[in-house]
Amino acid sequence: MELAERLLLDALAYLECALSFLFFALLTLLGSPYGRYASQRAAWSLTAPTAWAVQELPSLAVPLLVCVATAAERLRRWPNRILLAMFIVHYTQRSLIFPFLIRGGKPTPLYACVLAFAFCTYNGYLQSRYLSQYAVYGDDWVTDPRFLTGFVLWLVGMLINIHSDYILRNLRKPGETGYKIPRGGLFEYVSAANYFGEVVEWCGYGLASWSVQGGAFALFTFCVLLSRARQHHQWYLEKFEDYPKSRKILIPFLF
Repeated sequence: MELAERLLLDALAYLECALSFLFFALLTLLGSPYGRYASQRAAWSLTAPTAWAVQELPSLAVPLLVCVATAAERLRRWPNRILLAMFIVHYTQRSLIFPFLIRGGKPTPLYACVLAFAFCTYNGYLQSRYLSQYAVYGDDWVTDPRFLTGFVLWLVGMLINIHSDYILRNLRKPGETGYKIPRGGLFEYVSAANYFGEVVEWCGYGLASWSVQGGAFALFTFCVLLSRARQHHQWYLEKFEDYPKSRKILIPFLF
């Protein structure tokens, strides 16, 4: 039974890699169906705070359920505990804090929320079940350069993501409407600094975990957020004549 589930978790990780390229292609061709790009003709939609809380919650609830409802033998090891804590900390912020900081926000089509909910359930199970039951690390893994570098990248990426979201929330003064060019922080270099932070964060997690499961999530994050960042970048260029042409799409000084 354990071997069968371990093979299943590997298969789910490789499937997530395949989905990364599929979603990149679809989002590049069709665009992201939320926020300013959402169709106003959608029959069913949720407010932005509600959609964010609902769709992100499985990434927090599923790992907690896995830890409580199973033996979670591997969580007796510090490397496994820290890696799972990294995952849970991010989604505590994304599902319980971030949604309540949103100011306004366009409605999210119900189908987009359902798709995100499904992925968060899938990935939440994949990451938490692997780390709690099957990931084998020596106690000295927490001093390995791969783990230390990955942890630092995760922390820096999360701070960039939170700071960039703060900049976006405060673009408008009370009573103002319309869109503005983001200024400050890494927005001086890229159009999607918040996405850049999240990519760095999960690449760090993937490096620290040194696993197919962690790497698959990092790849999925990069592919999906790159497609969204390209859409944002093009929108800014078309919307604002004075938009800084030196800004890259997602990665400072690269693209």
